[in-house]
Amino acid sequence: MIFVTVGYQMSFDRMVKAVDEWAKRNPEVEIFAQIGPTDFVPQNMPHTKFLSPDEFRIRIEETTLLVAHAGMGSILTAMEMQKPIVIMPRRGDLQETRNDHQIATLRKMVGRPGIRTAMDSSELIDALDQRDDFDRPESIRQSASDELLDHLRAFIHQD
Repeated sequence: MIFVTVGYQMSFDRMVKAVDEWAKRNPEVEIFAQIGPTDFVPQNMPHTKFLSPDEFRIRIEETTLLVAHAGMGSILTAMEMQKPIVIMPRRGDLQETRNDHQIATLRKMVGRPGIRTAMDSSELIDALDQRDDFDRPESIRQSASDELLDHLRAFIHQD
């Protein structure tokens, strides 16, 4: 199953429309999308505007591929759960977000195992077509290392 998520703060119709068009050409592939606050209604895949945190986590546990905006929460969750992910950034020049921080995030993710990047809809479609060739991302912990936490505590409590 492919799980598509745009996050909770805003819609990302450009990405959802691209996946919906791909779903139309690939009806045998199970897809579910969390589309956020939007008027766009996908025609070719089941969807919901929002999921509870527990429902979101269950969807990721069940997915074989995550498709998401280039938000760090989605990327870190995919890495933690070792789920391949395709990220596509919202763009400031298209008023999809306030600035291009997601493009900067995407650039830092290029070439990492299990993380595919797509700057636009055509690259997203190409990635979906190659979904069976994805590696799993490197595993990360759910929380920071004890060493880092100790260092931060020492910094905070210094006199």
